[in-house]
Amino acid sequence: MNRLQFEKSPYLLQHAQNPVDWFPWGTQAFEKAKKENKPIFLSIGYSTCHWCHVMEHESFEDETVAKIMNSNFVCIKVDREERPDVDKVYMTAVQMMFGHGGWPLSVFLTPELKPFYGGTYFPPKDMNGRPGFTTVLERISEVWQKENDDIVHSGEELINAMLQQQCVNIETSEISESMLKRTYHQLAASYDVKYGGFGDGTKFPRPVIFNFLFRYYRRKKEDEALKMSLTTLLAMANSGMVDHLGGGFHRYSVDAQWRVPHFEKMLYDQAQLAHSYCDAYQITQDEVFAATARETLDYVLRDMTSSEGGFYSAEDADSIDPKNPGRKTEGAFYVWEKNEIEAVLTPEEAKVFCLYYCVEENGNAFSDPQNEFVKKNILYSPLTIEETAEKCGVTSEVCARLLESGKKKLFHHRAARRRPHLDDKILTGWNGLMIGAMARGSRVLGEKKYLKAAIASAECIQKNLFHSASQKLYRRYRSGEAKIDAQLDDYAFYISGLLELYFATFDLRWLKFASELQGLQTTLFWDSSGAGFFDTDGKDSSLLVRMKESYDGAEPSGNSVSVLNLLRLAELTGEKQLKDYAEKSLKYFSGLLQQSPQTAPLMMSAVDSYLAAPMHLILAGGKSEAEQFAGAVSKFYLPDLLQILLDKSSKEYFQAKLPFTTLMGNEAEERITAYYCKDYACQLPVKTAEELVTLIQKY
Repeated sequence: MNRLQFEKSPYLLQHAQNPVDWFPWGTQAFEKAKKENKPIFLSIGYSTCHWCHVMEHESFEDETVAKIMNSNFVCIKVDREERPDVDKVYMTAVQMMFGHGGWPLSVFLTPELKPFYGGTYFPPKDMNGRPGFTTVLERISEVWQKENDDIVHSGEELINAMLQQQCVNIETSEISESMLKRTYHQLAASYDVKYGGFGDGTKFPRPVIFNFLFRYYRRKKEDEALKMSLTTLLAMANSGMVDHLGGGFHRYSVDAQWRVPHFEKMLYDQAQLAHSYCDAYQITQDEVFAATARETLDYVLRDMTSSEGGFYSAEDADSIDPKNPGRKTEGAFYVWEKNEIEAVLTPEEAKVFCLYYCVEENGNAFSDPQNEFVKKNILYSPLTIEETAEKCGVTSEVCARLLESGKKKLFHHRAARRRPHLDDKILTGWNGLMIGAMARGSRVLGEKKYLKAAIASAECIQKNLFHSASQKLYRRYRSGEAKIDAQLDDYAFYISGLLELYFATFDLRWLKFASELQGLQTTLFWDSSGAGFFDTDGKDSSLLVRMKESYDGAEPSGNSVSVLNLLRLAELTGEKQLKDYAEKSLKYFSGLLQQSPQTAPLMMSAVDSYLAAPMHLILAGGKSEAEQFAGAVSKFYLPDLLQILLDKSSKEYFQAKLPFTTLMGNEAEERITAYYCKDYACQLPVKTAEELVTLIQKY
């Protein structure tokens, strides 16, 4: 057992029995490298990363490779989900060196932590023109001895280039509606008309794009923006991207048709996609979108929720092959042979199920470069119930019933298989995203269990990861230990979740806590010499570059979410300085937004919100009746509507902060009076939910 045995990270613990003399990121490793004048080999990954597992098995478990590593390098292992700050610095370095990156990230550093060479996955031996890992190690060691000065110089130049890259021209341009139009056209240009999604190769869900397109549709009544989003969401819901038996989305599709997924399941994907399907349901009232949102959230409740209320991080792509217990393979938990299905289901169920989910005798994974799915079937459903019923010679009702009973039987049969590895660490930021999704799902879908889960997670984070005495938020909680200072994403995502939780509960403690955390975030991360928020607080001297992220990728950027939070909080609390911070951030990033807005679609959603007139729904009266009004409003897609309850416990708070609410309601009344206000101009109050719906439809 090496030093990693003392860590809590599931990823680091996976490597605790490697013969490699691994160090965690920290001063002990840095000092050893300086004392012995050895280069550092930095390996960054995460516990559900398929190719991280492959490289571990091929290289890090090999005694011969480990001997080379231990003799010539100080070896450091980092969990990118615990330390995204470290990952971003060295991922950026590798991308600048080679134009691409990924995980596992393999980087060679000087003892002063400056990168001079790197890559991603290295095969164990030279193959197909790629150098093997042993070759790379031996060559780096040789060059380190013979050309040390040149290596040190190149590392310094690369860090200087990265520092220069962080400098943004703050000669700002105007924030205008034309930016939204440019974003729409750039996204439309990359849309896959044939299969849905964006791009023509590997397909990632990237829910931030749907967020923008739905907003653009609402603002401009651009039908094509809506069509692109709905078509893609429907394609995904019917595809191999979805676990059709247990719910939840896999990470991405390796093909353009959404048929063959990379099978890992990430918490942040479930959270963001639940929002997207709720948006689609509000706009269309199509139950298909509601059902997908429910199945996604139900999966998280069943398989990704701790006894303490926090949400776990991920489930692996690899799992034990039921027919070969000594072997782990991609997707083994999820795929099926046709004869296995036929053995579990009745002939009638099997006929319907196999037709609906395209199950074939020899397997249906047409894209299988690693030969992992021979004779295996990945469930996907291009046919409708009606089309399936017609082909099977039964009614649609019978078809639906047989399909549902078949799914239940196979779900329970599958439960006997070994589940994929669960990364059970609780991350503040990712929990924040899911708190928001659960709270929103409770409103849009009318499910109390989601609200209960959102509250439990918010309380879990507040209890275990926030120290009120020191006013300190931590990033990771596992096995009773809270560790690692929270970063920008943690604050931004958690604040966003707390705001959604306030709208779902009208419990003032969540709004107050969100405001408190926003103050801490601004103190720790705001760039007072420019604008925008740094990813880290700048206190860790081992981070040679203080990054400021704006790219909205698989996860939204902390800056994008922060601007949306600031705009909401400014209108909820009357603190105009918060809107100033939002405006300065948008202007700071305006050069990027003008040039490449498709890289930051959630930031462009923030632009849309910034340009929109403030919208308030003030409910004055008792909390119990307020839920009826809020439920009626939740049928509408109103992304910027801010709902406030003026009751006995909150009236004084809001009337002190929002003077336009001073004469609203009578705290002695339990019955609700609703005020719908746009740009601080309020319509005549209404007393029933039906009247409120009519009012919103009119304005």
